[in-house]
Amino acid sequence: MMVDYPPEPWVLHGRACVTTWLVPASALPALPVPPLVVGGRAVVGTAFVEYAPPGMAYRELLAAVLVRRLGVSITHIWVDSEASRAGGRELWGIPKEMAAFPTRFDAETADGPIASVSCSPGRAGLRLPAGASTWQFLGGGVARTPLRATARVTPARATWDIRPDGPLGWLAPHRPVASVGVSGLRLRFGPRRR
Repeated sequence: MMVDYPPEPWVLHGRACVTTWLVPASALPALPVPPLVVGGRAVVGTAFVEYAPPGMAYRELLAAVLVRRLGVSITHIWVDSEASRAGGRELWGIPKEMAAFPTRFDAETADGPIASVSCSPGRAGLRLPAGASTWQFLGGGVARTPLRATARVTPARATWDIRPDGPLGWLAPHRPVASVGVSGLRLRFGPRRR
C-alpha cells in the first residue's frame, strides 16, 4: 500500500521527555557506524515525543545511540502515523514501526506494552539550539541526515517502565542517568546527504 508523506526536509513542532542511559557496548543492537564508547559503555537516549501542527501531528517512542560521527543512530522507533512511518523509512532509513499511544507517555503494539514513562519537568529551563545528524542503514549503505533543533530544555524526574522481554528489553537492566523535559521544540529534519 502506497502512503503519501511530505517531501524533505520535515519541520516538526512539539514536546518530549528525553532520558539518557549508559549501556555496555556489548548490549547494543547493530549500528551502521561505531558508537561513542567510554569505559566500555555507550550513551543511549530514549524519548517519548509528541508532534503537533504546524507540521505533521503524531507521537513517537524512540531509542538512539550516540555515535562517533557527531550524531546518533536510531535503533528502535515507533510512531502512530502511517505517513511518518513510510517517510522515515524511505527518506532516511529510520526503522519506524507502528504502535498505539494510549497516553502521551505510553506505547504498545499488538504484542503488548513497549514502555512508559512518568516525567515531571522542573520549572527552570533554557532555550537551546542543537545540531547533529542521524546515521542509518539505507539501501545497502549508510544514510546521513542532518537535523537542527531549538527547544526549551528543563531538568526532569523520569521513571521508565520497560517491558523486560520486549523490544527495548536490552535497556531494562540499566538505570537512567539523566532526564529532561523538552517544550517549544522546532525540529528541521533533512534533507539527507546524498
